[in-house]
Amino acid sequence: MSATPYLFNSMPHHRQTLDPQDAEMLSLAAVDRVAQILALRDNNAPTPLHSLPGLAAELGLAALHVKDEGFRLGLGSFKALGGAYALMILVLEEAARRLGRDVAIAELTSDAVRAIAATMTFACATDGNHGRSVAQGAQLMGARAVIFVHSGVSDERVAAIARFGAEMVRVPGNYDDSVAEATRVATERGWTILSDTSWPGYEYIPGLVAQGYTIMVREILSSLQEAPTHVFLQAGVGGFAAAVSGHLAIALGADAPHVTVVDPERAACLYQSAKLGHTVRLDGGEPTVMAMLECYEPSLVAFRILERVADGFMTVDEASATEVMRRLANPHAGDPAVVAGESGGAGLAGVMTVLRDPALAASIGLGPQARVLVINTEGATDAALYERIVGRSPEAVLAGGLA
Repeated sequence: MSATPYLFNSMPHHRQTLDPQDAEMLSLAAVDRVAQILALRDNNAPTPLHSLPGLAAELGLAALHVKDEGFRLGLGSFKALGGAYALMILVLEEAARRLGRDVAIAELTSDAVRAIAATMTFACATDGNHGRSVAQGAQLMGARAVIFVHSGVSDERVAAIARFGAEMVRVPGNYDDSVAEATRVATERGWTILSDTSWPGYEYIPGLVAQGYTIMVREILSSLQEAPTHVFLQAGVGGFAAAVSGHLAIALGADAPHVTVVDPERAACLYQSAKLGHTVRLDGGEPTVMAMLECYEPSLVAFRILERVADGFMTVDEASATEVMRRLANPHAGDPAVVAGESGGAGLAGVMTVLRDPALAASIGLGPQARVLVINTEGATDAALYERIVGRSPEAVLAGGLA
């Protein structure tokens, strides 16, 4: 039996088709709408997809590609795609209700729609990246944003959100505590809760957030000559992993890759939920350096998708996350340097952890024929912390020089 914390998906819904509402949310037509909304935003170019042949050769893989979301929309994280997108769709829907007619996406920037947006308040909880996206979307539309952050969110990340004009509220406890407080206050005051996690009776808006992430898959597949055989996706509440793996399943069908979902071992809510076959809430313990993944209860929508399309669930330890940050910052000759934040490299940490267990790697086909895809979900969203871990500033890493 493998010593690596890897759990094969044995849940009853594994490899069954997606529920109709999830299939529609992650459909090819939905990605067309995401692309239309994305075109209205600044810095909207596709993010880089790096080939790392040197590291692939060292690891014994046919190919290794890293989609680098550190450059996404100037916000430094894939979450730039979700929160702002959902907010803009919600404004569009509210405008249609008030104006009594269909409102085209091109009208989002009109005075009439912005006047409606100005009457709307959006609230969310965040570890940093989702809140930044919601705040930017609110600023773009002229809406109000109130962002709740827990005690573990660094001052630098709070300041990065506040720069977009959002009102910031500190909440004692962890991420799940901040979700509860944001929900309570927003409900009392009649604000729109714009969460990236879902719970009973609250699925539509988190679904929109996840829908925004699907554009990454379109960009990836349009850049690759051959589809990946394996993808390792980090999971907080699971929305990112569900969106990427679910859309890959729709876009590639029988050619979809083997999907592994990667949790920090200190916040392994997806792993433990898969083990039990239903979502569970974990007790918070020692914080993980992978702060963007420090979540203790999965999103219901995400788990419903992942129980169907994920093939395995695993955990990675703290050291492996920081090791990947340093490895990507100090690449093999010919490989580009990649600035990965503490949570950004968790998927690659999963790859390297599995490869240290030859029997496990062989059992999932992770070897010389494997074409592996990982996504660097964030750049150095806390530059000072990044420099402490890596030993150089993000700018020096990208320039190839010393700090």
